[in-house]
Amino acid sequence: MKYDDIGRGPAIAETVREFIDGTVLPVEREWLGHGPIPAAEIEALRDIAREKEIYAPQVDEAYGGLGLGFREMLPVFEEAGRSLLGPTALRCAAPDEGNMHTLEIAATDDQKERWLRPLASGEIESAFAMTEPLQGGGSDPKMLATTAEKDGDEWVINGHKWWTTGGVDADVLLTFARTDQEAHPYAGCSVILVPTDTEGVDIVRNIPHLGEGLVGTTHAEIRFDDVRVPVENTLGEEDEGFTLVQQRLGPARLTHCMRYAGMADRALDIATAYLSERKGFGERLSEKQGPRFRIADRRTELHAARTMVRHAAGQIADGNEARIEVAMTKTFAANAVQEAIDDALQFCGGNGIAYDLPIARFHENVRQFRLIDGADEVHRRSIARDAFADPPTEELAPITRFGDFD
Repeated sequence: MKYDDIGRGPAIAETVREFIDGTVLPVEREWLGHGPIPAAEIEALRDIAREKEIYAPQVDEAYGGLGLGFREMLPVFEEAGRSLLGPTALRCAAPDEGNMHTLEIAATDDQKERWLRPLASGEIESAFAMTEPLQGGGSDPKMLATTAEKDGDEWVINGHKWWTTGGVDADVLLTFARTDQEAHPYAGCSVILVPTDTEGVDIVRNIPHLGEGLVGTTHAEIRFDDVRVPVENTLGEEDEGFTLVQQRLGPARLTHCMRYAGMADRALDIATAYLSERKGFGERLSEKQGPRFRIADRRTELHAARTMVRHAAGQIADGNEARIEVAMTKTFAANAVQEAIDDALQFCGGNGIAYDLPIARFHENVRQFRLIDGADEVHRRSIARDAFADPPTEELAPITRFGDFD
């Protein structure tokens, strides 16, 4: 079996696969090379997902989702990831998926009603504003420069963020800022909910980037100039933002792995079909040992990535931090899916770089995965430190300069 018997996950994943293949892919084919896809098309797909009872699989039932457990949702995410439109259609795409998870674990009841409920239903959009240009807030969070200082019952926020995924269209920003200027950032930062229509919030631009794709993903540059929001907009405990960020990023790294694994799986399906049809040098290309062995290697690596995800997810579900297991999984999966999609493109030749097939879009999209949610090098540093049993330092789990992509 492709998936373990983990509750409702495999059965729902099968329904999601049917939805992706029968409903989402025809829309994808229509818009390949012509994106971004209109919002009305996305909403139509979401309506069908609701009818099929597969919408928002990761969200609690009280807020309109399926309430799947963490391990249950992973195979669902993989099937959704077979299309770049799939996670968006199911309302389990980044960054909103990670932001909804963060609100579920840390928001007050009032905050959940104001932001989580409309976010889960698709009425509003969100973004996680953490990464900063030049000065830090990425791989070395000690350099975080955005500040939030109390003035009565308000926070006054000043700072400069960028690579804030979804920030151009966001209605609310989960903003990572220093709230105790005298404390070490690990003990003096908070996450604050900032509506984007608040005076002083300047969405400067969408940073041009690789892989904007069908859904028109934005990565915003944002300035905060004396932005005032109520102290009650603090998400979770004051000055405990770093801990909250880690609770967000660990699971998000694994859900990213599964979405990208679905993308790689479909790319290999397309390449295998192409090799089986294409003839050259007297026989079908699928009979050549070179491509056969490379397909075998890529399939083996994807299986290994899934197994690593399931193991790390089990550790998290049991209440463990699983920091090293997640770092290993994310690094291995990011390279495995990139290799699979690159091989698939190569096997399809000229057709691989054309937008008639989705592989070119996959190829543009997958390269960022070795940077987002922790660059390969940062994760390897943590893994090596653990392997060599280096003395503890003040550094904790890697965040990453591009940590808020997810």
